[in-house]
Amino acid sequence: MTTPLLRIGVLGSGSGSNGEAIMEACAARIVPAEVALVLSDNEDAFILERARRRGIPAKFIGASRFKTKLEPEREQHAVALLREAGVGLVALAGYMRVVKSPLLEAFAGRIINVHPSLLPSFPGLKAWEQALQYGARVTGVTVHFVNEGVDTGPIILQEAVPIQPGDTAETLHQRIHAVEHRLFPEAIRLFAENRLRITGRRVEVHG
Repeated sequence: MTTPLLRIGVLGSGSGSNGEAIMEACAARIVPAEVALVLSDNEDAFILERARRRGIPAKFIGASRFKTKLEPEREQHAVALLREAGVGLVALAGYMRVVKSPLLEAFAGRIINVHPSLLPSFPGLKAWEQALQYGARVTGVTVHFVNEGVDTGPIILQEAVPIQPGDTAETLHQRIHAVEHRLFPEAIRLFAENRLRITGRRVEVHG
């Protein structure tokens, strides 16, 4: 009897290029999983269109009166949709809200995020611009489990991206994106293969 594929719920707020990378990796069976549902807090987010073009259910979960989070009842609605879709892993792909207790409790240890820096350096918004302004020589990409903090969860994978002379925010961001599109699906593959173990702040990769 074949083992059912891991079902992924992708949350995004914008263009969704990382969401596209996940969908593509699953479709190509590079990642032994399937994207079951895409949700967005932005009705016009292109990530919804990317999903629909692939025949993946995509839903707008409603706007919020808050800038950085959803109302608890709206987030609980997202939880209900994810559970209804049989989701086993939630991937935040450019999701611009801080995840709060309804999602954290429902999917404890099963929410991952990609961030455009080598955490703990440059958490928060526009990390590539922060790195340039700071004069850093190296930044990068981090894929991590999500906890109650902002970009503070246990780190799964990291990869450095050198900052080159003459880099602008745009050129640096493009190179970071290219790494994100490879590293995020790789982290999901490890999760889907049950190879990740969280011990305190460390994530061990087995096998």
